[in-house]
Amino acid sequence: MGSYLSSTTTPKTHRALELLIKLTAASLNPFDQKCRDLGLLIADRLPAVLGGDIVGTVVAVGSDIPASSGFAVGTRVVSQATGTPTSAQNGLQEYALADWPFAVGKVPDGVSDEAAATLPTAIVASLVGIFDALGIPAPWIEDGEAEAEAEAEAGFDYEGTTLIVVVGGDEEELKGLGATHVLDRFGGDEAVLGRIREVVGDELVYAFDTVNYPAGQVLALNALSGKKKGRLARLLSGKVDGDKVVGKEKGWELKDVFGSSHAHVELAKGFWERLPGWLEGGEIKTLGYVVKEGLDAEVVSGVLDAYRDGERVPKTVVRF
Repeated sequence: MGSYLSSTTTPKTHRALELLIKLTAASLNPFDQKCRDLGLLIADRLPAVLGGDIVGTVVAVGSDIPASSGFAVGTRVVSQATGTPTSAQNGLQEYALADWPFAVGKVPDGVSDEAAATLPTAIVASLVGIFDALGIPAPWIEDGEAEAEAEAEAGFDYEGTTLIVVVGGDEEELKGLGATHVLDRFGGDEAVLGRIREVVGDELVYAFDTVNYPAGQVLALNALSGKKKGRLARLLSGKVDGDKVVGKEKGWELKDVFGSSHAHVELAKGFWERLPGWLEGGEIKTLGYVVKEGLDAEVVSGVLDAYRDGERVPKTVVRF
């Protein structure tokens, strides 16, 4: 178990564009379970430290990070680690490094360290899925006119109403995060497809599957418009049985999502720069979570085991 936890002392060096952080919180994700059990990224590089969502206080600033950046010793920050086990960035350890300016942001007053730790993996996957895989222009990259035009073309604006339709999950929580419709995911694909069609008709152009393996992605593909070319972004890759996708006159596309700030530097840089303001203004909200105390391998294993076993797992934050 100790292979993915560390209580090491301060790293001896850090590069010129990195911040050295004394960690106060880190969160766990299904990806950590897959790394542990399937060896993703770490199979040939053990021992490895898991945990890509990290929060803490800056204790040293790289020599090439300008003072005008606002990152100084004592600044509270949230960061997404690279996920590479040899990077000294991952979260289940006392100190970690963070790459400036594209993988770290300041935590504003009023947002706790634990709440901030719920953000990186979940939000960067959405960031990449929407603004890269689906091709919708990020508002900080394209001007407002281009953004509005892309939104209309994407089918978000349906009969004068902006629709964000989610299948499954807690309705109150999801609507609090911006969903306009939360649909029951039970009853089989035909029933769920019918519920989606009742809301969007035949106008859905973009979909994002964050849960299903390829066999289950057929539902989202069939929900796409039959008269317009649709696109599905997905977190889990693999071959889809195209024979089960019907009625798509203009065809459809699959786009795999790798939710890494380090793989999308320009996109991520604009996001992390603006994150504090969005948190303060309420445009971005942190997730609900439970807290586990300390770097305890048995506790972490229990959370990862629950992910493995398909249990309903609340977002779990390890507090140091």
